[in-house]
Amino acid sequence: MAHEVRPLSFDPGSLDGISADQITNHHGKKYSGYVTKLNEIEALLPQADKSKANASYSEFRELKREEPFSHNGIILHELYFANLGGDGAIDGGSDLAKKLAADFGSVDAFKEDMTAVGKSGRGWAVAAYSLLDGKIHTYLMDLHDIGGVFYTLPLLVLDVYEHAYYIDYKNDAPAYIAKFWNNVDWSVVAKRYADCVAMVGSRTAAELIGAKQLV
Repeated sequence: MAHEVRPLSFDPGSLDGISADQITNHHGKKYSGYVTKLNEIEALLPQADKSKANASYSEFRELKREEPFSHNGIILHELYFANLGGDGAIDGGSDLAKKLAADFGSVDAFKEDMTAVGKSGRGWAVAAYSLLDGKIHTYLMDLHDIGGVFYTLPLLVLDVYEHAYYIDYKNDAPAYIAKFWNNVDWSVVAKRYADCVAMVGSRTAAELIGAKQLV
């Protein structure tokens, strides 16, 4: 089944400090390009000669190497666009706000940490819930397929590739990141967190990953 471009859940002209031109260009060209390429890769993979697979070079190797790059490019962009469109206000009494305070000291401290990750990264800043320790962590991803951690579930995604802000801010990433916070839809992030908690339930980390003992 072919992958399809998902429409934006908000009016691209409704954001504070991120223009409609920036959003429509980002969504319509960069994100949709990954959808096109993943479909091409998945169509070519069954035809690739596995008998010639080689770690130096082979068609199969190149397709498999680019597959997670394009696939993560789709997933991360969809998560990013979906957590935009809000007014940046978080319910201080919500389970999510309490969890952020428990894991980072306060919601503001979490935002400070996530902002620092965004300023330090070349690709993505991702806040994710770890199935191993039950905590929220922030991760720096320099590429779609570098920096992600297994057994974590993304809650909040910030695109810091230059294509995410160059139309509006040129190379001023900090100014873009500051505006990002004004547009976060925290209800989406809270729903992702609630889904994580519901999925985990009372199970231990070892039970979640099917291991008798964690190494």
